[in-house]
Amino acid sequence: MGRTCCVVGCKVRSHDRRGKKLDNGLSFYCFPAWKQNEGSRVSDVTKRRRMAWISAIRRTDIHFADIPRSLKVCSRHFHSGKPAYEMDESHPDWAPALHLGHSEVTATVSDRHARRQHRHHLRESEGGGHNDQNIMNEDEREDAEEEGYRDQAEAAVEEEEYRETTETDQLAAKRLRVECQFCEQSSAEVTRLLQENRELRSELNKLKMDEEFFKDNTEKVRYYTGLPCFAILFSMFTTVKPFLPVAKKLSQFQMVLLTLIRLRLDLPIQHLSHIFNVSRRTLSATFADTIDVLYARLAPLLYWPERHCLQATMPPQFLQAFGKRVAIIVDCFEIRTERPSNLMARAQSFSHYKGTHTMKYLIGITPQGLISFISKGWGGRASDKHITENCGLLNKLLPGDVVLADRGFNIKDSVGMMCAEVKIPAFTKHRCQLDAKDVEDTRAIAHLRIHVERVIGSLRNKYTLLHNTIPISLLLPCKDEEFTFLDKIVNVCCILVNMCPSVVVRPDETEKCAC
Repeated sequence: MGRTCCVVGCKVRSHDRRGKKLDNGLSFYCFPAWKQNEGSRVSDVTKRRRMAWISAIRRTDIHFADIPRSLKVCSRHFHSGKPAYEMDESHPDWAPALHLGHSEVTATVSDRHARRQHRHHLRESEGGGHNDQNIMNEDEREDAEEEGYRDQAEAAVEEEEYRETTETDQLAAKRLRVECQFCEQSSAEVTRLLQENRELRSELNKLKMDEEFFKDNTEKVRYYTGLPCFAILFSMFTTVKPFLPVAKKLSQFQMVLLTLIRLRLDLPIQHLSHIFNVSRRTLSATFADTIDVLYARLAPLLYWPERHCLQATMPPQFLQAFGKRVAIIVDCFEIRTERPSNLMARAQSFSHYKGTHTMKYLIGITPQGLISFISKGWGGRASDKHITENCGLLNKLLPGDVVLADRGFNIKDSVGMMCAEVKIPAFTKHRCQLDAKDVEDTRAIAHLRIHVERVIGSLRNKYTLLHNTIPISLLLPCKDEEFTFLDKIVNVCCILVNMCPSVVVRPDETEKCAC
């Protein structure tokens, strides 16, 4: 690394511009240090010497307290080519004295040193009183002059220290003012940011899908979940909460909520992933896990009531037509699916009634409008009779029960084997006109059987996922189960409909019947 003399106007360098070392015979020396730990005498002398070097160089950017080691003085500024011993204050090279770049004329240390050496030689060569007396007088005068110069140097040191102290105080005061101003600005900025944070947090809470978003807002609960109120939603969540998996990015309430929203509104997965700020893969996995939990833990809400319970709550219109014998009203509904690639599956799932590929479900409701039975999915080609005889519904009938059904349910013999009876509208085929009794019976059956269609309409309208075309992936059987994922979805939707008010009987009529 090249070295350069720090004296003003001195252009001495140790290396040229290409980095080649110059053979000029010059040396470079650092500023002397102030040795404070070697006694007061050494401390005073080294302090004066450091100040003498600073005064000799006279650069405004060199201060007593902080002098970089990179600042060096070359040997051409010393008489002997190098600095003298630090304790020899009378030596001319105790501080730089030559070619310093300023022309102030003072009594230099080198002149005093030369005169003192001359008098010393005279004293040794001549002996004698008068001359000795004169030499002593000269020595005393020189000592006095030296003491005066020393006092001047100390005064200069004190003046430099005072100047540096003043400059330091001024800089400290200026820095303090800047820091105070910065603190005031920072405080105002922090206050502004805190207020903005509170406002944004408030807006976020309004938009965030959690308990606070739905609490005390029945309209939101009905729109997003299909349930009648927040109390029922929260009660259902409390029931399944212990069985829900713990996720990092979604709370357990949000897991239930996104499942209900997808069933209710059938929003695209990408849209839901933006709402809940999760990836599509996470949302799909969460939806599947939550459906499994709801299907397993809410199953008791989809049950076949005991006969005495049915009879105790039988609506008046059923009592007038069939007494207390009606146990269930059945019908089938179909859900469109994608076209299977397998030819056998394609043939089994094609529905001539709908003209497309479907999955067919048998649904049964009680006279009060409660869904009490839902079969697993069958291909659209299966007939109503075949589904009824093979879905397990007949095993739940008791002797004397009455089943209301449509004309397509030709299940009189199957139901009769259970000592029960099926009521369907009279057929008009090969008959010019129905008998009066058949007309009355058909009118009564049709008037009461229409409730199952109203429940199916409510089911499909509340949970629009059942309206759209279902992908083939949902029709595959779940692992180690005979049910498909679509079967579980349909069961969960039926359970959720059971949590809503009945479409058959108004609450006041139910209370009246119960009495």
